[in-house]
Amino acid sequence: MTDATDTLMIAAIQHEYGGAETISTGRIPVPAPGPKDVLIHVEAAAINPADVFLMRGVPRVLRLGSGLRRPRNPVRGSDAAGTVMEVGASVVGLSRGDRVFGAARGSLAQYATATAARLARLPDAVPPEHAAAVGMAGLAALHGLRAGGLEPVGAKPGGLESGARVLVNGASGGIGHLAVQLAAARGAHVTAVCSTRNVDWVRDLGAYRVVDYTRESLLDLGERFDLVFDNVGNHRIREMLALVADGGTLLPNSGVPGPDGGPMTRVAKAQWINLVTRGRRVTTFVSAPHREDLESLASMVAAGTLRPHLDTVFALTEASAALDRVAGHHAAGKVVVTP
Repeated sequence: MTDATDTLMIAAIQHEYGGAETISTGRIPVPAPGPKDVLIHVEAAAINPADVFLMRGVPRVLRLGSGLRRPRNPVRGSDAAGTVMEVGASVVGLSRGDRVFGAARGSLAQYATATAARLARLPDAVPPEHAAAVGMAGLAALHGLRAGGLEPVGAKPGGLESGARVLVNGASGGIGHLAVQLAAARGAHVTAVCSTRNVDWVRDLGAYRVVDYTRESLLDLGERFDLVFDNVGNHRIREMLALVADGGTLLPNSGVPGPDGGPMTRVAKAQWINLVTRGRRVTTFVSAPHREDLESLASMVAAGTLRPHLDTVFALTEASAALDRVAGHHAAGKVVVTP
């Protein structure tokens, strides 16, 4: 159980859809875990673009799951790292006192509940800020590379070989900077695309080549890649397809509207173009929390193979500013909130 005095907690609260100005800090009851849940004392939470979409309620189809007129859960945030305080009756494999990270419900708070299967134990060597930063973004990077055929060496027959040429567009973003490292760890020759201010630290992630898009268009690179992981969507799919080598894969992965429309339209176009294209694939993927994959990411962080880049660490009382920084596309790497 939590301390007897902890019947209320501080949380970042939202009662109507909109921008960061709709987020306020207040005290609400500590949530109760269900039979398959645990209650976490949150030590760090990371902000994702998905949190911004849910904050705004856009695209509106999201409201079918989060509340039609107002957020059903008034607390934003999903990525969390912390300590298990209570364990549901049906939970197996986690106990009170365990350090964990993964997907929670309303992580921008002192406490949050989470389905136990969507969490993994956290090695002592990994700070909570780093663990929270590799939750959703790390899984998306891992699952995206997997969809593109880039698995650990020898893990999947028919996948991309060591030395595969991989292009990561948006290499300084939350997903992109982790994808660069995961691809490099698998022996890929990674070309990373970012802006001038991020070139130096992105190169230190293990990129074979860094392209400053303010000085050189990636469409003019004169090179073709086995996998193009596009986390920006600032060029049309058909234009990006020209960068893909025979037998290679284009992976569009952006929730921001671009020249191919919004995220739903982009997925539909990707599926259609894949149907009419020969010799190259255009594919999308779905990423969801999975304990084994979270454990793999945590092991890499503990070993120093995967290094999350923290753009800014905000206090919980500054959660609106943290969401605003991600919403404004100003962050390099990950934005983290700590109670």
